[in-house]
Amino acid sequence: MAIPIINFWENYFSNYDEGLGSSYERIIIHNKLMEIVSNYNIKSVLEAPSFGFTGLSGINSMGFAKAGIDVTILDHNQKRINLINQVWRESSLKLNSLHVNSYNNIELDDKNYDLSWNFSALWFVDDIRQFLTELDRVTNKIIVLAVPNRSGIGYLSQKYLGKEDLKKYLKEENIFPKTFTPIMQDLGWELVKWDYFDCPPWPDIGMAKEDFLKKIGLGFLGKKRPTTEEPKTPLTILDYWRDIDLDFNTKMLKYYWLEKYAPACFKAIWAHHKYYIFKRKKR
Repeated sequence: MAIPIINFWENYFSNYDEGLGSSYERIIIHNKLMEIVSNYNIKSVLEAPSFGFTGLSGINSMGFAKAGIDVTILDHNQKRINLINQVWRESSLKLNSLHVNSYNNIELDDKNYDLSWNFSALWFVDDIRQFLTELDRVTNKIIVLAVPNRSGIGYLSQKYLGKEDLKKYLKEENIFPKTFTPIMQDLGWELVKWDYFDCPPWPDIGMAKEDFLKKIGLGFLGKKRPTTEEPKTPLTILDYWRDIDLDFNTKMLKYYWLEKYAPACFKAIWAHHKYYIFKRKKR
């Protein structure tokens, strides 16, 4: 959940190092989204809201752009939009971006996007029904909502530690499936699939994953941390999007074994997130 990122999100734009946990998460998100692209012939994408609880804002949709898909990102912070645009330009990727004062009124054309989606961002929406009504209006085929796994031990521990910030900054009820699923069904969308994802061999914790692996005796699975004399090499999926580290996907997927083989009952308490795929019903 990492509630403190509300205050220090800007730091990632001057230091792209996201660490092992977020880097793995990025690849899992990317691979799932590319699977959806293939299954539903996606040609245009809207990510709204773009700000979720992860490191560098606005880069989860870069994989779409690398695949030649038209991408639009919405955000409620103009400074963040400017910084996102800068990172995309530096990555030589085309992006359409739009600042909105409220997600209740999205100034975009009807049925303009094949896919609309967001990641760990629904709790920034003031009125969940009105926002999803807007997503319904602008989306042609598929809507994907990715939310934190509220039964996961990482979420529960962070919720306990950050309960005051949770009440102050977020609308937790927005990420409840029992909140958004009925609304989507009322709007004419069918839930075609949901599942746990982002289930690496470390819990969703507020510390460097390399340090955690070392604490539990699995340090060999994490990248060796440099000594004070050695400069630390940033770990960022941007190197993958910029064709600098072409093996980034392969390196992250060496941690995929738990996600691949763990039963759903285990993922229910360990996976960091869940995704819900909605398809527009035929009329």
